[in-house]
Amino acid sequence: MRQILQDLKNGDSFIVDAPTPTVSAEHLLINTTTSLISVGTERMLVDFGKANMLDKARQQPDKVKMVLDKVKTDGLLTTIDAVKSKLDQPLPLGYCNVGVVHKAGNGVKGIKEGDRVVSNGAHADVVRVPKNLCAKIPDSVSDEEAAFTVIASIGLQGVRLAKPTLGECFVVTGVGLIGLLTVQLLRAHGCRVLAVDFDTEKLELAKSFGAQICNLSKGEDPVAAGLAFSRGVGVDGVLITASTKSSAPVSDAAKMSRKRGRIVLVGVTGLQLSRSDFYEKELSFQVSCSYGPGRYDPDYEGRGNDYPLGFVRWTEQRNFEAILDMLASGQLDVTQLISKRFKFENASEAYAMLSEDKSALGILLEYTSKHDERHASIVPLYSTSVPVSGEPVVGFLGAGNYAARVLIPAFKKAGAQLHTISTSSGVTGVTAGGRAGFLQATTDSAAVIEDNAVNTVAIVTRHDSHATFVIDALTAGKNVFVEKPLALNLKELDEIESAYEKAAIKDYAPSLMVGFNRRFSPHVEKMKELLSTISEPKSFIMTMNAGAIPAEHWTQNIHVGGGRIVGEACHFIDLMRYLANSKIVSVQARRMGENSAVDIVEDKAAIILGFADGSFGTIHYFANGAASFPKERVEVFAAGRVLQLDNFRKLKAFGWPNFKKMNLWQQDKGQHACVTAFLDSIKMGKPAPIPVAEIFEIARVSINVAHALRQQE
Repeated sequence: MRQILQDLKNGDSFIVDAPTPTVSAEHLLINTTTSLISVGTERMLVDFGKANMLDKARQQPDKVKMVLDKVKTDGLLTTIDAVKSKLDQPLPLGYCNVGVVHKAGNGVKGIKEGDRVVSNGAHADVVRVPKNLCAKIPDSVSDEEAAFTVIASIGLQGVRLAKPTLGECFVVTGVGLIGLLTVQLLRAHGCRVLAVDFDTEKLELAKSFGAQICNLSKGEDPVAAGLAFSRGVGVDGVLITASTKSSAPVSDAAKMSRKRGRIVLVGVTGLQLSRSDFYEKELSFQVSCSYGPGRYDPDYEGRGNDYPLGFVRWTEQRNFEAILDMLASGQLDVTQLISKRFKFENASEAYAMLSEDKSALGILLEYTSKHDERHASIVPLYSTSVPVSGEPVVGFLGAGNYAARVLIPAFKKAGAQLHTISTSSGVTGVTAGGRAGFLQATTDSAAVIEDNAVNTVAIVTRHDSHATFVIDALTAGKNVFVEKPLALNLKELDEIESAYEKAAIKDYAPSLMVGFNRRFSPHVEKMKELLSTISEPKSFIMTMNAGAIPAEHWTQNIHVGGGRIVGEACHFIDLMRYLANSKIVSVQARRMGENSAVDIVEDKAAIILGFADGSFGTIHYFANGAASFPKERVEVFAAGRVLQLDNFRKLKAFGWPNFKKMNLWQQDKGQHACVTAFLDSIKMGKPAPIPVAEIFEIARVSINVAHALRQQE
């Protein structure tokens, strides 16, 4: 398959070859025939990419604050690396797709192979889309017309929020592509419409759709025009579909509205509002979210759970269907909105037009390649090389942010032979694998595990897939590096232990390693060295100022991410076990009590561990702290001495002879040293750096801690 990506560093758009995505449950795999460039959104993204770093910062002040906070806690060099890594990740473009269903995943009903559908798929000749973000196209609607469905649904959602009634008068401010579609939708509702813009040609189009017009380029006053249009009583509602930094559209909308009028923001404007304008008229102001109810809801979009029609009449999918019905009946005319057509292969010309021609409306991409030629499970990235006997030849499963930014570079720096990278989408594997020098990219994870050329598998996928991949890799006799957690529950852990025992009795015992990198940090190694001189029990206080994430985030789901204790706090359980150098013999845990703010989320908890040598420690895992406070703090009290480590940058010693501090310019959590130690163990034919018994112990304790927190009364 081929897909259009944008380079965030310079704004350039380019086409990449990638393996075909795998079709998953509740999803469809679609061969694209036509897609529509969203001139507003995509021009904004292209312009952002072309802006210099200073202008990028000015456009995203909230992100600048996050960067400054990270500098304070993690250091300048670490923050620069993170920002560069973010800009190195190309952005998929497009969300208005038309195509023919190639394959339907489990759970998909009502849509089958061969059906023509619209979706919010990207600009790619093959797309994988959730079933609730697709809709069948009526026979009387052409592919070109259907390509406007998704963008028209953005306008439709704004109209639904405004709740127009027959005979009301409405203003549409900004008659670009969405604005012109919104004009038609309001006219179909039986409303009188006034279109406001600076562009004379677009206003003439709005006029042809039945709207009266106010031309700002001629100095016409929108407030006066709105009041005159409403016969002096004020308009019933205003839909703002413009994109501007100015707050004038909102201010004008308030001034031209009648008492208790409705204002809906569909586009982007400044929001410096005058309280008196809204107070005196009791105006309603609402921001519209994309295509309608269901947008950004992982349960609706990802897992395919629809809202009951009796309670949520118009979801994003049902909005798609409504637009398609209007296209079929002729109530919505999009043929006049088509500015230019380009072959998909000539997409660079389309984006050049997007940047140069501000009057462009509907820019269509046409996909004419043969469908069967688009589907390949493996794409070569570099010419093949002969693996060196005894050296780690690595296959990577997963190429998310952490894998691409941290782990893959660590494996490359440590000298691993990077063979195959596998991702379900295909594109992320190509971009990450291409930068790192992998031989090939694939969407077939099983093929990576089964490949005889690969002797080591790195698993950096979603947490609920770890156990299955670990078992498959061990059974195939591969060395395994798995990013935490090893397993989400005791059943999975027992199965992994069984698979390891079976693999270990063969002639070759594969290495099993979990990415507990913190114990490999230079600061922790220094702490370990100092503590080794003390034989008496030690006391630990470890604080993870983890930061809040939404309760509905996948990591909070115990069946998908395992929750934050199993998925992240396990790092500190391992670290305490390492520094204590003694087996864990007791576990206690307490989370914040239930109330409307925290519910049963386990990310505000205290864990007390007891060790066989008499040591004990408390792990504070808090999601309710300040970002300016150190994210990770480790304190050890022993024999009248104290060690304090902040964010793996600054280590202070109190009462230690001949040692006071150890500071680094750049945060070092031990990721590179962790990977290097693992690969070196393979080269030398030795066991993995972390004893496998400890790996299983940490996994079991982490799962038991999470279970105790969930059962708290």
